[in-house]
Amino acid sequence: MTTTTTESATTAERIERAARFAYNMRHHVIDMGEAQGQGYVGQALGAADIFAAVYADRLNYRADDPHWEGRDRFLLSTGHYAIGLYAALAEAGIVPVEELETYGSDDSRLPMSGMATYTPGMEISGGSLGHGLTVAVGMALGLRLQGSQSTVFNFLSDGELDEGSTWEAAMGAHHHRLGNLIAMVDMNALQADGPTEGILGIEPVHEKWAAAGWLVQRVNGNDPAALLAAFDNACAAATPTGRPAIIICDTKIGYGVPLLETREKAHFMRIDEHEWSICRDQLTSRFTDPTYLQEDEVQA
Repeated sequence: MTTTTTESATTAERIERAARFAYNMRHHVIDMGEAQGQGYVGQALGAADIFAAVYADRLNYRADDPHWEGRDRFLLSTGHYAIGLYAALAEAGIVPVEELETYGSDDSRLPMSGMATYTPGMEISGGSLGHGLTVAVGMALGLRLQGSQSTVFNFLSDGELDEGSTWEAAMGAHHHRLGNLIAMVDMNALQADGPTEGILGIEPVHEKWAAAGWLVQRVNGNDPAALLAAFDNACAAATPTGRPAIIICDTKIGYGVPLLETREKAHFMRIDEHEWSICRDQLTSRFTDPTYLQEDEVQA
């Protein structure tokens, strides 16, 4: 089955579909995290709406044929976010939901850091940060030379903006007029060693990407409506030899689970056994609250 934007769907229906996809993803993330008792749960919860906007509304793929040549490519540059991508792949029907319980286990197809050789739907192995956009540029150029109409979506973290290779790739994408490349940056403001701005200041991010020749938008990355509108704009502007596009997504680590949103040690979370049920209850309560999509907006 090929999934793409449903032309006949109303805006409200698309938003609801993406929000439900993200909600289910967050439950999958909590289930996988509990299996290990720890992990990059906060990042996955915070970025769930971004993954959902792509997989529920934009990405062309066939769940029963992950290697279909006509597919769009989703590249996870941040390999440690794999727990989030696995949740999206399960919700998209590419990976069986019941397989998620093997996350991080020996001989599992779902290792804690994403590896393309193991997981259906995982396009690249994300390890050292700063490599994903470089691969995406090469892939987008190669697809265009083959006459493909596929789009390459590349997911970055704000910490990767510290890497020189990211900016080399950004310039290369503009130079080669890769209008078939759409990137997104998870701006959760946290790295392994502390707050992003304390490690290496990266602002003004919008102006830097614009100076590199990209079509730039900055949105609340935990607002499905804002994300869908941004992807609509990026896709509408895409042409075979146009400008690459980037969506800067301001997110909150642990979003949807207040217990984790305020946790100080948030990059790699260790969660006590009794806290997992609290996480589920808070997530369910948050989503069923009619103000779910408007609460705690991250200002762009």
